[in-house]
Amino acid sequence: MPKRTTTTVTEAEHKLGHSSIPRLALSLSLPAVVAQMANALYTIVDRLFIARIPGTGTVAMTAIGICFPITLLLSAIAALIGAGGAPLASIELGRGNFKKAERIVGTCTATLIVTSIVFIVIGQLFKEPLLLAFGASPDTLPYASTFLSIYLYGTVFVQLALGLVPFISAQGRAKVAMCATLAGTLTSFLLDPLFIFVFDWGIAGAAWANVLAQSLSALIACYFLMSGRSGIRLRLHLLRYDSLLLPSLALGASPFIVQITEGAIAVVFNAMLEQYGGDTYVSAMTIILSLEQLVFVFSNGLAQGIQPIIGYNFGARAYSRVRQAYRIGFTIDIGVTTLAAGLCILFPAPLADLFTTDPVIIDIVARKLPVFMLGFGYFGIQNATQYALLGMGQARPCLFLSLWRKVILLIPLALLLPRFLGADGVFAAEPIADIVSATTAIFIFRHTVRRLIPAASKVSTSQNLVRGASWR
Repeated sequence: MPKRTTTTVTEAEHKLGHSSIPRLALSLSLPAVVAQMANALYTIVDRLFIARIPGTGTVAMTAIGICFPITLLLSAIAALIGAGGAPLASIELGRGNFKKAERIVGTCTATLIVTSIVFIVIGQLFKEPLLLAFGASPDTLPYASTFLSIYLYGTVFVQLALGLVPFISAQGRAKVAMCATLAGTLTSFLLDPLFIFVFDWGIAGAAWANVLAQSLSALIACYFLMSGRSGIRLRLHLLRYDSLLLPSLALGASPFIVQITEGAIAVVFNAMLEQYGGDTYVSAMTIILSLEQLVFVFSNGLAQGIQPIIGYNFGARAYSRVRQAYRIGFTIDIGVTTLAAGLCILFPAPLADLFTTDPVIIDIVARKLPVFMLGFGYFGIQNATQYALLGMGQARPCLFLSLWRKVILLIPLALLLPRFLGADGVFAAEPIADIVSATTAIFIFRHTVRRLIPAASKVSTSQNLVRGASWR
């Protein structure tokens, strides 16, 4: 295997290990926020245009909400593989194990491709039964089936775009990761109105725009990772299954559950709201989940910007830098999520106006969004905790926290509370779960850090300097 000699890569790794943490956190977090926002805008942009299709906009937007759990499953699988492998690759970079980091990239890429093919076959065979199970009505099923059929054909590109970009961020190349994601979003933004309105393809146009946009992001990510500019190279001869896949999947289980349970939660929300409120409440929840996703963008972006710093320095045993990084991450993450959630609470009606002109749906969003977002600022604690623990390669506490909030708390609450509160119970379940789970995360994080950092902090300064020399 050829030695890495590019100064660009050396500088990127040097910054992770030596640059000022606040400045480094800012330089990595801002592009990560933009990338997360661009990724979230895929769905939001679709909904903004689809909602304005003459005559069928409302029913088409509801159909998109019904497809959401399935499209989210794609993102979750990419997170299982890519978001699990990337922190491990970052740790190996900090240790100077470049070959091992590249083996992680190779086996994760091979897995992304194989799972995509399996997903296409299963999805096309069983799409209509799945959509009916997820709340499709006779009115919405044709629209949902059309969108999903086309979207599934782009599964390989969606998986590669979402699964490989984290490996770019893991080596401190946040701007490149941002450009890969942003290129796809801008393409979708340009193609959506062209395909939906000019070509008159309707909801099918939104699906084709999404597939083509994700294809561009995937090509950019692959091109960079295979080039000499990447510190972690994607090499064709390493596209095979490797024993490193299992620890990658173990670490990726937490982001996988975070995303896959979003789909399960959407199914539960839609089913309960259809029962206690009807289609207008399902449409309102589609808008609310879009806004929550947008707020989540800031929290995830900030946390993902900090994660490579934590992972690289944890691998290099520079524990004082690890502490400084997660403390800064906590402060910024909680502040930003509180501000963003506050805007949703104070201005729900204007935000709803962006998605629909239906006064009934706008009224529901205006009344329910403040309740739904009440605990989200506090939830920033849990999100920052999970990303910090992922950066240190701690799979078990991350897995528990993911299961605790979504599976153990939120889904049962969303099923139980409507029996007493009607549709209001669905919206009240979210803040209760947010507050309880974030409180739990505080105790778990303190316990885990005390176990990891103090014992390891006995490593002498001279050992860190010797390890630091290998970075160069």
